[in-house]
Amino acid sequence: MRRLFPAAALSAILLLPCFAAAQESEAVPTAWQVRTDPITLVNGAPAVLYVATPVKLETLSGSWMGRKVFFEFDNATSSWYALFGVQLNAAPGKYPLTLEGRTDTGSPVSFQQDLEVASQPYASVELKVQHKFTAPSRRLLKRIKKEAILKHHVFAQSSDTREWHGDFTAPVSEPITEAFGIRRVFNGELKTEHQGLDYHAPRGTRVVAANSGTVLLARRLFFEGNCVVVDHGQGLMTLYMHLSKFKVRKGQRVRRGQLLGLSGATGRATGPHLHLAVRWEGIYLDPAKLLKLDLPSSQAVHSAAAGARPGADKSGEAQDRAVSQD
Repeated sequence: MRRLFPAAALSAILLLPCFAAAQESEAVPTAWQVRTDPITLVNGAPAVLYVATPVKLETLSGSWMGRKVFFEFDNATSSWYALFGVQLNAAPGKYPLTLEGRTDTGSPVSFQQDLEVASQPYASVELKVQHKFTAPSRRLLKRIKKEAILKHHVFAQSSDTREWHGDFTAPVSEPITEAFGIRRVFNGELKTEHQGLDYHAPRGTRVVAANSGTVLLARRLFFEGNCVVVDHGQGLMTLYMHLSKFKVRKGQRVRRGQLLGLSGATGRATGPHLHLAVRWEGIYLDPAKLLKLDLPSSQAVHSAAAGARPGADKSGEAQDRAVSQD
């Protein structure tokens, strides 16, 4: 006896190939699609770049404002993503993003699209500091020059492999006392823009890593005081300044939340606090904006669960506002 299928079931079977084809066409866009998070790019801010390609690629790399952009594929969104940013002194306008990829057959592909940068205003602040920090002696100038060479060497050591995993978290649970980008006027003379984020961290506050990475530097410097530099790979680093004690050493791999040191007032500082800096491809970006980014959680090379939460021992410490002078 011949078995008959109900009409509805037969229609569903006939439609299966069409549905599968539609799903496949949706997975691979017909043209390059580029978007950023946040949508509006501003000077001094990091952002996430997402790229969907019309063909499947084995690799994708990019160039933006003269800096290399490292991409990785995110299975959750079926797109490539990269962490990048805009330098603090960038003028508003359109800047070309250049993308170059290679298919699984080895064929090269490329694409270019302008990304627009808007202007973000930053405030000014006046500070009074010891004379030696604005007009150092010959002996101190020699030390500063030597340390500048050291830092240049350290900053050139970033790994091409991504070591960070998921969102970046604050290194302390203390309030922010001074934002990124503020113009620093020392003793009546403009010296620098504030290239980091200051936290009110009484002496002895636990300072933890914002994400996983490798310690490139853990030593005392003239301006930065006791300073730890963590490389997160692909040109991205975080710096933790004015520490009173180190809890890590050079070359050590750390996970997000791992103790790096204790806060203090070493170097050029008006009092105990933590100065957090974010450096990407040679420029400094706003740490507060990095901490707010919703980053893909795809696995990193050295991933680990978060460690102990930061805490502070405020006993006997003044609660006055202290700022970094870097």
